[in-house]
Amino acid sequence: MSSRDSYLKSLRPDILTKTIKTEMSSEEYFQNTVLRPIIKFQNELLIAVFLQFCTKYKNVFFDLSTEKKILYIESSITKDSKLRSSFRDLIIGLFSVEEYSEYLKNASALNKRMTGIIKERLISHVQLLSESAPTK
Repeated sequence: MSSRDSYLKSLRPDILTKTIKTEMSSEEYFQNTVLRPIIKFQNELLIAVFLQFCTKYKNVFFDLSTEKKILYIESSITKDSKLRSSFRDLIIGLFSVEEYSEYLKNASALNKRMTGIIKERLISHVQLLSESAPTK
């Protein structure tokens, strides 16, 4: 393993999960051992990217109710391909070469899993996102 790969893996937080089982699919295994730790590691940056996205679009997000903020998060990630690509790039950039090769075998399914986890993470931080509203 290259020094880059071992360094990247050492940066990731350990996620103790009961979901790593021998009978799981390769996508689920990849999600739990690679995607989740990287997404957790990148959490602050993912939030910053989303806040910048919201600010770029006239701060509409910050005036919404909590329910509508959740819908806004889901809609933005689903409909805005540039935002989705930015999130995906932040995660893929922290793959080892071996993980990237594994990712390429089923990129479409793994992209859906990645997007879903990022949506969940942003929704779970909706209060923090609300408090981060820019001053007018």
